[in-house]
Amino acid sequence: MLATELSPGDEIDGYRIESRLHAGGMAVIYRVSRHDLPGPAVMKVPRLGQGEPGATVVSFEVEQMVLEALDGGPVPKLYAVGDLERSPYLVMEHVEGLTLSDLLDQGPLAETEVRRIGAAVANAVQQLHEQEVIHLDLKPSNIILRPDGRAVLIDLGLARHAHLPDLLAEAFRRPLGSAPYIAPEQVLGIRTEARSDVFALGVMLYEFATGSYPFGAPSSPGGMRKRLRESPVPPRARVPALSEALQETIYRCLEVNVERRLASAKQLAFELQHPDQVAVTERGRWTRRQGALQRLRNWIVGLGYEPDVTVAPAARASDAPIIMVAVATAYTNEKHQQAIRNAVRRFALAMPDARVACVTVSKPQPVMGTSDEATSGPRQHLQQLIQLRHWAEPIALPASRITFHVLEAADPADGLLEYARGNSVDHILIGAPPPNLVGRNILPPVADKVISDAPCSVTIVRPR
Repeated sequence: MLATELSPGDEIDGYRIESRLHAGGMAVIYRVSRHDLPGPAVMKVPRLGQGEPGATVVSFEVEQMVLEALDGGPVPKLYAVGDLERSPYLVMEHVEGLTLSDLLDQGPLAETEVRRIGAAVANAVQQLHEQEVIHLDLKPSNIILRPDGRAVLIDLGLARHAHLPDLLAEAFRRPLGSAPYIAPEQVLGIRTEARSDVFALGVMLYEFATGSYPFGAPSSPGGMRKRLRESPVPPRARVPALSEALQETIYRCLEVNVERRLASAKQLAFELQHPDQVAVTERGRWTRRQGALQRLRNWIVGLGYEPDVTVAPAARASDAPIIMVAVATAYTNEKHQQAIRNAVRRFALAMPDARVACVTVSKPQPVMGTSDEATSGPRQHLQQLIQLRHWAEPIALPASRITFHVLEAADPADGLLEYARGNSVDHILIGAPPPNLVGRNILPPVADKVISDAPCSVTIVRPR
């Protein structure tokens, strides 16, 4: 049986141990080399000595299965697997970059950094969910930022793949996860909810912004259960300079009831990238902890909390899409505009967790501005934003589900496509040209280009 503790120069199946990189509670990581490796690599060796928990072996098997199923993407590429009976190990890509715990050693992050890093991690988590995997152990030490800003999720020993046996659930009945980050439903033994990762992301955002855990670092299941009935100290009570929008987003991640939590990691990334579009409620403005009466209400609700039946992570991701609506505010054909609104309403009713982004494109303003205040860039931007909001009023969506964006682009199609790619849009709704404008407006070539180059599905809306 392979020993956990290895020294530089040792060889296992042709892999040479170069150095020891990290020693965790369940495994030790070594940098390794071999002539046929495609790039820098590490070897993960599980701790199998006397006194080590049985979960070590099970989590090793889980990580192997998940990495084999994913083949890279938001996780390291798996290169080789050692024989479980003789020499259990995983050889995988060595991801260059800093872990988020390295960044946190410098203290709380500036809000711009919280948003940038948080969005990168949320996008990586979304990719994981779309491949039917829930991480279930997200924390700063398990996330590496590549030099190009992309986040990589490591240590998938507690993960759950929707199409693979859940070995951990079969073997253990206690809560599994890192105490500061574990979601309420995980405390209750549920390992099938993708929004558990959204909760952990909310904990990390709180930690990035304040330097503190929202629920402390409990050491017992009873201590972890407190998060079912206690709200954390408002981030703005710890760091008054934080924006109300960021606090609102953090609280939306930390909802005890998963049905009130942000619907997906993608929607979290969207909120972090568009703080001006976050609908701030009273809790976003809190600067001190809730009163005793509200804490009592939370405590009573938490006592009887039972999560609803959950769905597979990929199904959850598809049920909570971002739908972009291309709105040409300059066109006044009401029949045409009402057809688009009706289409938006149908999509929104069919998918209650969908988020709608109403987008219009204007031509770039002169670099030096204009001499007339009425036609200045800010004035025109504001006017179009007001028009967008009025356009959407008949749809009657709550503020938390609809946002408004005025883009500047010389080519409207390029502006729409860039927005769709940058915000991981799932579906685009765009109107066909009104009959009285065919042949003399820019909409047909815009629609054609959007259809041919869009990174997602596109629906062309035409009135009857």
